[in-house]
Amino acid sequence: MELAHSLLLNEEAYNQLGEFQKAEFIFEWLQFLEKLLPVTSRADIRENQKKLVEQLTSLLNNSPGPPTRRLLAKNLAVLYSTGDTFSVYQTIDKCNELIRSKDDSPSYLPTKLAAVVCLGYLYKKLGRILGNSFTDTVGNVLKAMKNAESQGRYEIMLSLQNILNGLGAAAIPCHRDIYKAARSCLTDRSMAVRCAAAKCLLELQNEAIFMWSTDLDSVVTLCFKSFEGSNYDVRLAVSKLLGTILARALTSKQITASTKHNFRRVSLEDVMELLGTGFLRGSCGFLRASGDMLKGTSSVSRDVRVGVTQAYVVFVSTLGAQWLERNFSAFLSHILDLVSQSHPKAVQSATDAIGCRRCVSFILRATVGGLLGEKAQIAAAKEICQAIWKLKKVVDAAISDGNLEIKINTTDVTASQHVLVCALQELGSLIHGLGTTAAPLLQDSSTGVLEAVISVILHPSISVRLTAAWCLRCIAVALPSHVSLLLDRCIERLSALKSCPEAVTGYSFAVAALLGAVKHCPLGIPHGKGKVIMTVAEDLLCSASQNSRISLQRMQAGWLLIAALMTLGPAVVQHHLPRILLLWKCIFPSSPKDLETEKTRGDAFTWQVTLEGRAGALCAIKSFVSHCAGLLTDEVVQRLLPPLPSAVDLLTQLSSIYKSYGNSLKTPSTVYRQKLYELLAVLPPKTYEGDFSAILKELVTDLTVTDSQIDASTFLLPSLCHENDLLLLGPLLQETDHRFIEEQLLLGNSIAGGSLEYDPYSIYEKFAKGDSVPKPLPPALSVISAASRLFGVMFSHITESHRLQVLEQLLNSIKQTKGSRQQIVQLHVVSAFSTSLKHLANCKGSLGSEEVRRSALMLVMGALESNNPLLRCAAAECWARLAQVVSDSAFTAGLAQVSFDKLKSARDVVSRTGHSLALGCLYRYLGGISSTQHLNACVGILYTLSQDSTSPDVQMNLCSSYLLLRRAVVACLRQLVQREAAEVSEYAVALVKESKEDFTPDVNIREIGLEGALLGLLDKELDPRLCQDIRETLTHMLTSMAVEKLSFWLKLCKDVLAASADFNTVASIDTTQEEETAKGDDVSVLTSDSDDRFHPFRNPRWSTRVFAAECVCKIISQCENAGSAHFDITLAQERKQRDSRDDFLVLHLADLVRMAFMAATDHSDQLRLSGLQMLQIIVRKFAAVPEPEFPGHVILEQYQANVGAALRPAFAPETPPDVTAKACQVCSAWIASGVVSDLNDLRRVHQLLVSSLLKVQAGKEAQNEQYNESTSTMEVLAVLKAWAEVYIVAIEKQKNQCETHKHSLKIVNSSEESYRDVTFSASGLLDLVQADLGTLSKLWLAALQDFALLTLPPEYASQLPAEGGTFYTAETIENARPHYYSSWALILYATALWLTSTGFIVVDPDEGVTNLSRPVTPTTMCQDSSTRPLVKSPEDVNTDRFHLILGISVEFLCSPGSDAAMENIIACLHALQALFDVPWPRSKIGGDQELGVELLNVLHRLILTRESPDIQLAALEVVRLILFAAQEHVKEKRRSAEVDDGAAEKETFPEFGEGKDTGGLVPGKSLVFATLELCVCILVRQLPQLNPKLTCSPAVPPGKHLLLSEDGSRLVAAALVILSDVPAICSPEGSVSVLPTILYLIIGVLKETAVKLRDGQLPLTVAASLQALKGLLSSPMARAEKSQNAWTDLLRSALVTVLDCWDQVDGLLQELDEISLLTAITVFVMSTSPEVTTVECLQKRCIEKFKTTLDSKDPLVQCKCYQLLHSIFQHPNKTVSYPYIHSLAPSIVGKLQETEKAKPENAAELQVIQEGIKVVTALTAAAEEQHRAHLVACFLPILISFLLDENALVSATISAKNLHEFALQTLMQIGPQYSSVFKKLMASSPTMKARLESAIKGNQESIKVKTSKHAKNTGKSSSIQLKTNFL
Repeated sequence: MELAHSLLLNEEAYNQLGEFQKAEFIFEWLQFLEKLLPVTSRADIRENQKKLVEQLTSLLNNSPGPPTRRLLAKNLAVLYSTGDTFSVYQTIDKCNELIRSKDDSPSYLPTKLAAVVCLGYLYKKLGRILGNSFTDTVGNVLKAMKNAESQGRYEIMLSLQNILNGLGAAAIPCHRDIYKAARSCLTDRSMAVRCAAAKCLLELQNEAIFMWSTDLDSVVTLCFKSFEGSNYDVRLAVSKLLGTILARALTSKQITASTKHNFRRVSLEDVMELLGTGFLRGSCGFLRASGDMLKGTSSVSRDVRVGVTQAYVVFVSTLGAQWLERNFSAFLSHILDLVSQSHPKAVQSATDAIGCRRCVSFILRATVGGLLGEKAQIAAAKEICQAIWKLKKVVDAAISDGNLEIKINTTDVTASQHVLVCALQELGSLIHGLGTTAAPLLQDSSTGVLEAVISVILHPSISVRLTAAWCLRCIAVALPSHVSLLLDRCIERLSALKSCPEAVTGYSFAVAALLGAVKHCPLGIPHGKGKVIMTVAEDLLCSASQNSRISLQRMQAGWLLIAALMTLGPAVVQHHLPRILLLWKCIFPSSPKDLETEKTRGDAFTWQVTLEGRAGALCAIKSFVSHCAGLLTDEVVQRLLPPLPSAVDLLTQLSSIYKSYGNSLKTPSTVYRQKLYELLAVLPPKTYEGDFSAILKELVTDLTVTDSQIDASTFLLPSLCHENDLLLLGPLLQETDHRFIEEQLLLGNSIAGGSLEYDPYSIYEKFAKGDSVPKPLPPALSVISAASRLFGVMFSHITESHRLQVLEQLLNSIKQTKGSRQQIVQLHVVSAFSTSLKHLANCKGSLGSEEVRRSALMLVMGALESNNPLLRCAAAECWARLAQVVSDSAFTAGLAQVSFDKLKSARDVVSRTGHSLALGCLYRYLGGISSTQHLNACVGILYTLSQDSTSPDVQMNLCSSYLLLRRAVVACLRQLVQREAAEVSEYAVALVKESKEDFTPDVNIREIGLEGALLGLLDKELDPRLCQDIRETLTHMLTSMAVEKLSFWLKLCKDVLAASADFNTVASIDTTQEEETAKGDDVSVLTSDSDDRFHPFRNPRWSTRVFAAECVCKIISQCENAGSAHFDITLAQERKQRDSRDDFLVLHLADLVRMAFMAATDHSDQLRLSGLQMLQIIVRKFAAVPEPEFPGHVILEQYQANVGAALRPAFAPETPPDVTAKACQVCSAWIASGVVSDLNDLRRVHQLLVSSLLKVQAGKEAQNEQYNESTSTMEVLAVLKAWAEVYIVAIEKQKNQCETHKHSLKIVNSSEESYRDVTFSASGLLDLVQADLGTLSKLWLAALQDFALLTLPPEYASQLPAEGGTFYTAETIENARPHYYSSWALILYATALWLTSTGFIVVDPDEGVTNLSRPVTPTTMCQDSSTRPLVKSPEDVNTDRFHLILGISVEFLCSPGSDAAMENIIACLHALQALFDVPWPRSKIGGDQELGVELLNVLHRLILTRESPDIQLAALEVVRLILFAAQEHVKEKRRSAEVDDGAAEKETFPEFGEGKDTGGLVPGKSLVFATLELCVCILVRQLPQLNPKLTCSPAVPPGKHLLLSEDGSRLVAAALVILSDVPAICSPEGSVSVLPTILYLIIGVLKETAVKLRDGQLPLTVAASLQALKGLLSSPMARAEKSQNAWTDLLRSALVTVLDCWDQVDGLLQELDEISLLTAITVFVMSTSPEVTTVECLQKRCIEKFKTTLDSKDPLVQCKCYQLLHSIFQHPNKTVSYPYIHSLAPSIVGKLQETEKAKPENAAELQVIQEGIKVVTALTAAAEEQHRAHLVACFLPILISFLLDENALVSATISAKNLHEFALQTLMQIGPQYSSVFKKLMASSPTMKARLESAIKGNQESIKVKTSKHAKNTGKSSSIQLKTNFL
């Protein structure tokens, strides 16, 4: 095939191919050419044009198939339009010649058709260039049409469409001829031809004015005729034609002179009348009423009505949304009039009425729902409401007239019902779509929406009552705040009017519908409502038998309410379960005998009531099983079972009861049957095993004995067949935009589809799709569906012999029926069997023996060859499932072989399509046909079939319904953008720019790109699956492109969000406050953009706006990953100046805040939540970005007015709790962010939190009655959490203040002012919280108490308080849990901080809580009042609080789920840190060793399971504090023992600390052991080399040093600090046990990390290990009597280890840091007792190291070495210091003497000399008297040699000058101290004296200045040294 990829056809390769391959080769070449031609240069094309034209025209004679001829024509047209056109006439002539040919043979047909197609494309592309040749061409084509067959007519129509398109107005001479031809084709017997004719006429009407002027009536009549007997595609095409022409007629102003005299202006009324006539009278014409029509016998054919319905929608869509807004009133009254009493014929039968109602609903949904924006939708809803009020008056009048003219009145009432149903349905759908933006509509008392809907609940017609209930449900879902109020109102009316039958059914429908709405309302309803409803239901059931007039209604209403109550879930139902089970038990007879007695009594009416009641009970139990699975314990199942046998008995008796009492029981018995089947299908089959035979018998009867001729395929098949197979069946069963109305054409004449009145129980069920009203099918159909499902469940559970019996029975019943009846039975049986195979496949069951398989195969085979395409489709699916269940390759191969054989031998279309479908299904289910030869055979046969023109169903079905096409396009886009979003986006825009074709006018890709187009589509589209795909596509595009196209994306989102601003009176902004006036211009921006030109999106819906707000949040997070410049304005501006194409988020901050503000103040609650979320993200991400123009301020500060204005509406009283809760989070984020430093500014937002706190204090009494109690829990906890966050930040700021204060002293005065702000804001913030802290602390403790109770395991449920906790009620405990889980951690931390700030001093219990209306002292919970002590001691209160915090923390940290938020773990650890920061809690944990060990183990596990360094560091800090507490405890015990036994001998001291007098540590009980374990875990994880087991393994290369990350270093350092503290909690013996480990670890870290760094700094880990070493060596245990010897030995070993470090590294010496090791040696020398280091061999080695280092070439090393020796030389113990002095002092002095000759070159060398001078000065001071004079005498000459005279000083280097000054300074100090030696020396050496004097003189002045500077400098350097001063 690669050979086909060339500009000219590769004829050589082509000629070598066989017949099949040639066709494929040509097709491949033409496809390639189609892509190649547009990108080939014109010169190349002209060069090859002649040859190419020859090749292409020669293909015309090759009988090309449909796809090939399209490609051929396209390529020819492109070739001529790009290259030269001189030979085009020859090509046209050739085509005309081929068309004129007299050859009528079938083999010549494709050539003629190809010529027709070519002409069409040539004229379309070249148009008027072709001059007048078109008249001949058109004449020729039209002539050919006269005797063309359907395929020819089809192609000719499409070709004429193309010709008209290309020529435009130039084709006027031919218009009439084409019109005549197309007219005849519009009523052609072939549907494809009708479609093509409609397209041709649609093109024609662009220029042919007569079509929508003089000939308008006849065109309309023609369209109506075309609808008759049409299919979906025809209706689609013709309705588009009809709608467009009528819209054109209405709006057109252009009338030519010729038509003026007989042209009438068409008004809207005329158009509506034309369409209305078609809708009501069909195509019989509106001019002549036929005899049938007058007699009233003929009814409109349904396909005409459906076609006209679609035309209405096209008509309105063409005119557009603004037209509809202006003319809505007239339009609505006309549409509703279609089903009113003025046209009784249209709704004379129930079936017709349902069909017409569906059509009217469809028109309203598609226009009002699809075209109008929210503002216009609200206006439309008001109009609809007016219509309802008008009809209400008619009904009221009719009812109140009493008995005067009963007949007329009832017709009035029944006739008004259909209009009401349509109006209520549209009103419900409208409000459902508007969501909370509909709030103003419901608040408008002049419209009275709720009153209108509730008033018609009492309408005499059941359809109206049900639809009104459904409308209430929609209102409730849209506006959750109304659910409770509506429920109360309906329950109250139901109780008050329970003797009126309409009221009982109407209000029970309403209550059930509202209960169904609750699961769509996240905020729920108060728990008590369930109890009220249960009582009403019981009352209705118990009083049903009292009054026979309304017993039926009460029985139905009672069970309906119970069934609907189940949807509230287990939390509500469990309280009523015993009563429900009792009612269930009582409704069925308790024994077969009772049932027999029942049969002998009663009449038709009592049986009707009984069956209704029992069907209701079955429904209620099914609802229970479906919605409360959690309550189905074994015990409950046992209690459900007893009535079942009796229910099945009644099922078997139904037919005899029905015979006895006649037709009135037909429906009730069918409903009973259906409801029983539905219940059994959801129960475990084991529960009714005993009744299997009886039930199966009934099922088989139901499936095989059909009373009706109803074709049930439309509802049985879609769930069984694969959606791709349904495509092949044409639009019959596909999901299309018009499915709602098209369904009525599928179900045969006796039924128009489902409707609510067929099954009132569906009113509370979950909707299948969006907001569309439930459409249960009539019982006769539903029962088959239920039987089919139950059969599927049961068949897989019966024995094999029974299966065989059932299958044979089914086969027999199929054989016994004939014709269409047989097809229906076959369909039922196949779908039931297919369901059973599905169940078997799911439970991996087997079908059974060979016999069972054989019967199954016969069953399916018969259906595979049925002439009903639906049945073939079901059978093919069944065939494949059979192979799947049997799962035996031989069986599968056999099935495939059967199909192959049939395909080869059969000539009839039916069996071919059946078997090719079967092969496809086999392939799909079994992942491929087992052997390759089968696969080849399969492909070969299907190829042959595709060439076969006699099997039209097998040939690829080219037409597709538009919805599926849109879905496919978006699904395809979604997958493309996941990989290459940018390319897709660019390509889309390029394509639109290049393409001359008209793109849909409402999608402007050129300006808003593909992304904008998709957003626009999302707003218009109603199909939920498609919307989901669009959202995903946009999200993928955003994630990969938002950062590069930042401005573009933000503008898109802003356009969508700003479009709503003109509709919503942007949150009532209180401009009286000065903050708003300052920002007035900001607010005005929101409404100034409302000019339409700027808005690509007009009035987007709230859901689109919510999506845009979510996109903004995603954009922010994308930018966060993309780099810091997005959040740094200085950097962003710099980079933007460098390259203007760069774009950064921070530059768009104003837009971000504005968008968040617009969203947060919208009418839609969902949008408000999204806006607040966006605001919170903005505050968190931008809080720290400084404002470059105003140092000390941040960039967000200028937006504080906007933030305040966005938050304020969320705290209004009527705001839903979830919005307020979200706003609390934003408040705390804003206050805590520190953006605002001025307290007065901060107070505005703070005040909002204060108002919420007052609401919390008001307690449960002030709770909102609208929502579930758990929402109040949510709000309370959100408020407490917000306060906790603010308090935590205030405390942290206060802590940081001291450090800031210290730091600020070193900073130059200029920034003092900003520093003052900081301190003010920190203490000020704390002051803000302080006022409410008394109240807050109590509420926090109460919330924690609640949380502690809620985390108890289920087995302690009995211990929970019966009335619930402080903030939750016992009934809503499950709903409250998540709210506690999301807020406890910060509350815990805040409480711990508060307790530590008070130092655990108990506050007066009444302080600051006088207005708290309930007791919230957490300590009083869970205690019986009798046992509760009256007053607890402060110690007890403190202990309780301590254990509460500790308990919650340990419980959580023990096993934080993998999903536990990091913030929660860190907050919990911080709470523990705060707790142990004060002495009292430390004394508790120090004194309770078990508790300490347990806590350490928990922290150890946390460190093992969480890799986050933040968590591990926080945990280590807690460990340190626990250890500190233990140290304090041990110290305290020792101190008290000393006090008690002051006189006693030291020896008798009891041993305190771990290890007692044996030194043993018990794992699991030892605090020391637990600490060591934890530290080892940290250290080994960072430095695996420390683990002796690992050092030999290949994972750790020996001797290689690691540089740890910064986090790793901090962790190691923290662990070392803890290690050095361990011995302090041991007894002397215990300390000896642990010392080796600790030394090993500390020295190990030193050894592994002592690597040289460039700047001579010590690595953090080294500094820490030296610090730890110092702490350890100076431990009192080293000197304690019992442990001194052991310690001395061990410390010597440790020193040897350190010394050995040098010797181990041979080649690696250069990277080991000698300074670190020398410092370690110095620490040993200085911190241990002399006997450790004065052992001769050790001392020698140490001195040797110093010697070596002194000779180092590195000045830094030398310098450090001098500093260390300086400290050793000053050691108070002579035995320690003297050996060092004797060995090293001479060489130091020698080095200084050498310096006389070589002066220092740089600062480093200078420092070495200075340090040397300091060391010698120290030596002089330390020397004994007799040696001191000698030393000074050596030292002074050296110092004097460093001095410079006046001349030399001028020219000296800086280093030499500094040395001169330093030497002089030292001389000035030493001279006076040793004056005698000094004088003697001066006297003996006059040169020295002269040098000294001149230096002093010359430097007198500068010394003054210098010394003052030097003093400052030394101060500075000493502050740095502090950090590394380990000695």
